[in-house]
Parts: sequence; structure tokens; C-alpha cells
Amino acid sequence: MKRIITVLLFVSVLLSVSCRQGTGKAEYKEAACPLFIDPVYNGSTDPMVCYNPVTKTYYMYYTSRRSNVPGLGGIESVHGSPIGIAESKDGGATWEYIGNASIDYHPDENPTYWAPEVIYANGSFHMYLSYVPGIFDTWEHPRDIVHLTSQDGKDWTAKSVLRLSDKRVIDACIYKMPNGTWRLWYNNETDGKSIYYADSKDLYNWEDKGKVTSIVTNGEGPNVFCLGGVYYMIVDEWKGLSVFTSTDLTEWTKQEGRYLIDGKEGQRRGNHADVEVVDGHAYMFYFSGIRETDPETGELVRRRGSAVYVAELKTDSEGRLYCDTNEPCMINLMADK
Repeated sequence: MKRIITVLLFVSVLLSVSCRQGTGKAEYKEAACPLFIDPVYNGSTDPMVCYNPVTKTYYMYYTSRRSNVPGLGGIESVHGSPIGIAESKDGGATWEYIGNASIDYHPDENPTYWAPEVIYANGSFHMYLSYVPGIFDTWEHPRDIVHLTSQDGKDWTAKSVLRLSDKRVIDACIYKMPNGTWRLWYNNETDGKSIYYADSKDLYNWEDKGKVTSIVTNGEGPNVFCLGGVYYMIVDEWKGLSVFTSTDLTEWTKQEGRYLIDGKEGQRRGNHADVEVVDGHAYMFYFSGIRETDPETGELVRRRGSAVYVAELKTDSEGRLYCDTNEPCMINLMADK
């Protein structure tokens, strides 16, 4: 009798595990493509995705370029941008615009906000925002990285302007180190668009450490994440996204022979990406141009503006990171929640 009961219990456990696994697979949905287009300015760029424990949904923060405003040149349309917010209630498959972030830092008329980096730590949201003091038609103007905090992810209060290596710095990326401290990587535009970094014990006080000398690439939008026990950094080189690997988050080695989303083999070219790792899956959110099917010719036509897309990152037989944007992305950001 004991043996029969043991067998029955074992079968019951197997069935229970099988059911849970089946349910988990069923929850993965195909992501929309494009994933999201800003409904106000048609220029959603520099996306970053963060779980909001207050709403128990995911928020997407992005630079809302003024792409559809008549009369603006290309550079001018990139300035004067607010930070848009979209929300997903289905694990990242679809997103709905919910408005702009309310940011109390605007010491200059017509401020420009770029490339938000948002994390949730110690009971508060923290945003590290690239700030430009006005609207310009050239790139030769100062930029700062500003630290703001929020309790709900929507209303933001400025805490400080970070004292970094230069007065033309953009594109913050924050990652928690194994020892519990925080590291910030950013783009120093004066030094040939090089990647620099700074360290902090509390997210408020930062010590600049200078240039990441092992990254010889000139690029922007650094993004750091861990997948399968390996640290990765993705950098936008304007011809695709380059990949670096590290074992200590200090020394980096470039992945040769393969760029992510380089515009070849039928793929759209990817720009300024953010990666969210959930339950062993690495989802890369990036922006690219908008292409629509012409109803008369059936051909893909480029229209002005930018859209956010998502693709799952994987490793090939040689251990190199890659993704295929021609394949649908099955996503569930809530899989570990």
C-alpha cells in the first residue's frame, strides 16, 4: 500500500509540474510589430522598459521626438522632446500611451529631454535623464545627466545634476554591481563619443572613473545586462548594435563578426537599445524607422518618424549574441512576477 501511495504521489507531482509548465508556455504572446509608435509626435526613440511595482504593470519610457511637426529640420525635431510613457498590461506584447512624464527640472526655456534611464530601488523610482538647455538646430550645445526620483513612475522631482567628466554627456545606463554598489555608464560626446563610467554607493553621490579604456568603439546608448552568467554591453554604432562581454563589468571584449540588427538580410537597422532579462529570456527593445505597406503597390514605404520594436536575444553555436527580427518575438515580461 505504501508503495502504491508513493507512486500515486509521484505521478501527481509530475502532472502538477506539467500543468504549470504548459500554462507558462501558453502565456507567451506574439509582440506587436511595430511594438509602439508615439501617437502625439510619431517619434518614439531611446526606449527603456521598467517594471512598476505600484501599478503591477510594465512602463516604457522613451524620447518623444517631434517628428511630425511641420517646418522642423531633422536636428531641431530631435530637440524640445518630452519623455513619453507607455504601459503594457499583457506582459509586453502590446503597449498603450498614457502620457508624458511630469518632470520638474526645466531651468531653461523649451527644455529638451533625452534617453531616460529608470530603475526602481529602495522604495523609489530613479531616473537619470539627458538634459539639453533649449531647442537647437546644431549639435554643439551642452548636455547634462540629471537625477530625479518618483514614487509612482509618473511625477518626477529633480535631485541633482551629476558631476561627470564633461559638460556634454548623454545616455546614462545604471547597473547594480555584485558588491551592492551602482555603476553608471554614459557617452562622453567631447571625447569622440566614447563610453565613460562612474560609481555610487547610494544612487545619489557619484564618483567619476573616466573612460572605459577597453571599449575602443565610438558609439552611444550603452546598455548593460547579464544573461546566462555573462555580462553584456550593447552600444549603438549607427551601423548596427555592437556587443561587448565582460566577467567583471570593468574590462570588456568586443564580439567580432556580428552586429545586432545592422539593416542587412532584410532586417531594419536597430538604434539605442534597452534589454530586459526575464525568466532567462533577454528581450531587446530598440527603435528604428517606420515602414508601411503602400495599399496600391504593396511595397514597403518609409514614412517620417520612429517606432519601437522588440526582439529576443539568443546565442549561436559559437556563443555569440544575435537576434532575428524576421521572426516573431514571443514575450512575457510577467513570467517571473
